[in-house]
Amino acid sequence: MNIDRRNMLRSLLAIAATLAFPRILFAARADKAFDATTTEEAIAELLGGVPTASDQIHMKIPDIAENGAVVPVTVSTDLADVESISVVVDNNPTPLAASFDMSPKMVPKVSVRIKMGQSSNVRAIVKAGGNLYSTSKEVKVTIGGCGG
Repeated sequence: MNIDRRNMLRSLLAIAATLAFPRILFAARADKAFDATTTEEAIAELLGGVPTASDQIHMKIPDIAENGAVVPVTVSTDLADVESISVVVDNNPTPLAASFDMSPKMVPKVSVRIKMGQSSNVRAIVKAGGNLYSTSKEVKVTIGGCGG
């Protein structure tokens, strides 16, 4: 009887927590943006606008990626009120590689490893203060890539 009671209490607590804090427990995923097949479509679905170039965004990524399956990218910014940081690879079948929602208490810096199917322009897009900003860099892929 105790085991059934414990399982019932555990289930009730999980349901209560889910109802009280759904955004905290389950990360929201922008499915349409991640499924987009063009850079413009991905940016429009995720952020709803066109970014302007900014020299306040710093992207560290190699000029030549020896293995396109694991390309390290670090994006940081000096902009205030950063809401999100996204990484887009123009020539990938699905260009949106990563997107991070930021809170005001977070340091606006992210690091991620992305896949690149071929040499491409890589963009870092920052939403800050309700505006979109970007920087980009051409990266050459020598072997590997998304397809192996």
